[in-house]
Amino acid sequence: MTTDVTNPDLMQRAKAIKLAIFDVDGVLTDGKLYFLVDGSEFKTFNTLDGHGIKMLINSGVRTAIISGRKTPVVERRAQNLGIQHLYQGREDKLVVLDELLGELGLDYAQVAYLGDDLPDLPVIRRVGLGMAVASADAFVRQHAHGVTRARGGEGAAREFCELIMHAQGTLDAAQAAYL
Repeated sequence: MTTDVTNPDLMQRAKAIKLAIFDVDGVLTDGKLYFLVDGSEFKTFNTLDGHGIKMLINSGVRTAIISGRKTPVVERRAQNLGIQHLYQGREDKLVVLDELLGELGLDYAQVAYLGDDLPDLPVIRRVGLGMAVASADAFVRQHAHGVTRARGGEGAAREFCELIMHAQGTLDAAQAAYL
């Protein structure tokens, strides 16, 4: 874990989290878009991030993806990881957030969001724990509650998950299961 767990504000915010939401491009990936000659798209994902998301789910935190782009590879990744809520092709992420909170009966303080660019900023500023990846736009980093040390697609999501689990006292047990 590399996120600053000595930051009392981050720890307090992370304690209340019941839902963690991830952007895709630039967060779960390195932000590059790869297109094949036939027009199909592929993305690369980090296995460390994936395992962090699985541990977070196993600790009892719900998960979601909200992405402005729509691609079958993201649907497949979400299914593989057990991410419960997937919203693709949705430009206004705040509208999606409100729909999801209504469905789950949660409030903003119980939500964490990890993003990287301006379309993520309204959600980052609204939720209880709004974070940016190290490679995020500078303006987004400036307005987030915290910034991961890892770049998007390079372990940032794992850091984010472990921060929440550390604050909630579930990380040690999750890691100890592998000893």
